Amino acid sequence: MTVDEFLASAQSDTQPPSDLSAELESLWHTKAGNWDTAHNIAQDINTPMGSWIHALLHLIEGDIGNAGYWFNRSGRPPQTTARIDCLWNEIATELLA
Repeated sequence: MTVDEFLASAQSDTQPPSDLSAELESLWHTKAGNWDTAHNIAQDINTPMGSWIHALLHLIEGDIGNAGYWFNRSGRPPQTTARIDCLWNEIATELLA
């Protein structure tokens, strides 16, 4: 699956594809506008990637301080809200590679 196909699914389908990893499922729900579901999934991913997704979610929420904490845990530099879409694409690209 390409990033474009993944994004299209999140924007048009009512449910994520059944074969997604937890990381991709969280990203899918992020783009589908299901912040709480995405956050609940991300909370249970105890890896640097899970922390990176968690950081993105708090950036979307507007909780910059909490996002900074999760960026730090992920080993990635903090980002601004202006980069939310780019960041989602970066994460999706890495996961789908």
